[in-house]
Amino acid sequence: MLLEILSYFDCLIFAIIKLKEKTKIMIIKNPPKAKIIPTTLEKFDDIRIDNYFWLNDRENPEVIDYLNKENDYYKEMTAHTNDLQKELFEEMKSRIREDDQSVPYLYNGYYYITRFETGSDYPIYSRKKGSLSSNEEIMFNCNELAKEHKYFKLGGLSVSSDNQYIAFALDTIGRRIYTIQIKNLVTGEIFSDKIENTSGDSTWANDNSTLFYTRQDEKTLRSDKVYKHKLNTDSANDSLVYFEKDDTFSVEVTKEKSKKYIVISSSSTMTTEFRTLLADQPDGEFKIFQKRVRGLEYDIAHFGDHFYVLTNKDDATNFKLMKTPELATTKENWVDLIPHREDVLIEDIDIFSHFLVVTERFNGLNTIRIMPWSGEGAYYLPFESETYTAYTSTNVDFDTDILRYGYQSMATPASIIDFNMRTKEKQIMKEQEVLGGKFDKNNYNEERVWATAQDGTKVPISIVYRKELKKDGNNPLLQYAYGSYGYSMDATFSSTRLSLLDRGFIFAIAHIRGGEDLGRQWYDEGKLLNKKNTFTDFIDCSNYLIANKFTSPTHLYAEGGSAGGLLMGVIANIAPELYNGIIAQVPFVDVVTTMLDDTIPLTTGEYDEWGNPNVKKFYNYIKTYSPYDNVKTQDYPSMYVSTGLHDSQVQYWEPAKWVAKLRELKTDTNAIYLDTNMNAGHGGASGRFEALKELAKEFSFLLDLEKIGK
Repeated sequence: MLLEILSYFDCLIFAIIKLKEKTKIMIIKNPPKAKIIPTTLEKFDDIRIDNYFWLNDRENPEVIDYLNKENDYYKEMTAHTNDLQKELFEEMKSRIREDDQSVPYLYNGYYYITRFETGSDYPIYSRKKGSLSSNEEIMFNCNELAKEHKYFKLGGLSVSSDNQYIAFALDTIGRRIYTIQIKNLVTGEIFSDKIENTSGDSTWANDNSTLFYTRQDEKTLRSDKVYKHKLNTDSANDSLVYFEKDDTFSVEVTKEKSKKYIVISSSSTMTTEFRTLLADQPDGEFKIFQKRVRGLEYDIAHFGDHFYVLTNKDDATNFKLMKTPELATTKENWVDLIPHREDVLIEDIDIFSHFLVVTERFNGLNTIRIMPWSGEGAYYLPFESETYTAYTSTNVDFDTDILRYGYQSMATPASIIDFNMRTKEKQIMKEQEVLGGKFDKNNYNEERVWATAQDGTKVPISIVYRKELKKDGNNPLLQYAYGSYGYSMDATFSSTRLSLLDRGFIFAIAHIRGGEDLGRQWYDEGKLLNKKNTFTDFIDCSNYLIANKFTSPTHLYAEGGSAGGLLMGVIANIAPELYNGIIAQVPFVDVVTTMLDDTIPLTTGEYDEWGNPNVKKFYNYIKTYSPYDNVKTQDYPSMYVSTGLHDSQVQYWEPAKWVAKLRELKTDTNAIYLDTNMNAGHGGASGRFEALKELAKEFSFLLDLEKIGK
């Protein structure tokens, strides 16, 4: 009898243990709670209380402890998706050709190639002299260089005219603060020259011993100085060539495609100014091309004995192309070559000996226009898709009839194409491979639809989904947008996105105002005191997708990063009922406080984008939409918020404070996760496969909300 009783209790205890295991994911752990330390912020007699201002100190151990607790909470609450994350990672990785390489391009007698080896996270940069059959010269194997670093980024590669030296830049923190070094490509020696605190970019003068580069302000990281470095000398003795005093401008130094001029560009959101120097005379004085005039934007390209000027001069909102003699560069000498058009935005030009190639944007789509210098027989490259992306690629040689360009759509993998502008023959040099044998672009539909905004403006939406889906309102849909700085969000292909599409998701890009998708006016209508159009456009696109049965509020998800993360913060405040979940990557959400702090990187250069809150009308306007300032007592969707401890563009404390305040005020039980990469910055993990792991987190967040387990 006693044995029977013991056996009964053993079985009961075993059953209780099993029940706990089965119900573990249902037990809601209390999230970390950031302590409240009120800080009073005052401007124009307006007082704001910031309870989480103390999180602005990355050197404070309590801050690091809090971020680590948030990471632990995220890991514990999503532990049940670990298998799904691994499955997604392996699935996305399996579609990528691991031993991949770029299409070689010929420059100054060498073919340059970037390639990956199977199992490697980082690229190998190499070149071959004269012929692709020549021996490979490995310039950098980033897998070897990255071994001792948790984060690694190589950039700013610049080869001297004699092909002997290469300048390169390293960032091993993720804060986009680069150290420039120089390597002898003949001997393999890396010189002792080390140039700290740079933007990473540099360019050689034609003497092969003078290197021009840009340095950053140590606090704000604004690129504000151009220096001149002599090979094999101490960088402490480098000469200051130019200092940009206006803290709303930043500088860059490059060499013209003609190799005749070194060019310093100084630019803000609305104004540009260039200085030129003969590359054969590195110790000469730079000459102003056209002095800055507020509101005048221009870019220059040298060819023959002229400069070609892409500019908004004379109220050319969508830009026009002008031409001026190289010895008479001020604006009174500029003459029209391609006049301004109200419905066509000129985005860029590529110059060849016999052809001018113009990249334009019409009705929200890219076009590439081929114009013989003879003036006869101009034509456009034909593109037939309803929504696509086309762009000129690496074209470093004047003396060729071959234009290299890229093409892709949301269902068509990217291709690199060599096009003979004289014969109109094209050769596909490379088409992105989607491995695994399951992908067929014919299984997907692409659409471009137009939503009507609150003010009657038509806003385009690019959509892709599997053909068998029915528009019955039951489909999960991820809506993405950016909507700032005039950056256009083109309809591109993504092999990783297939992991959502093949599980029943629809993916939509909302081409909202604030980008330049429909021309420069589209940008102007979504910045400064028109910024709210960006947010209402996104919401109106959501309402369109719901009304037309693509999805419903219980299946609609929104995603945006950086300034697109600002967008996510605003829609969460003003239309939370439309979304079941939101992904906010490195979100810019504490707009008022950040824009009032000119010691934070990039702030002063942003005044023409958001407005300067030291001016009352901008302060008042920004405050009405700043996500952190407008968190309220209401229900919010589930959210996955990511950031990087070393982010120099959107400081980690913005999303950290935002999440803390959301947790304090929200009235629902939906999960909010803050996931901080403690070893990275704005761009996330540096390795190509580590980046996939971050993407797997986002996808698993969406699939978990949709109760899709595999």
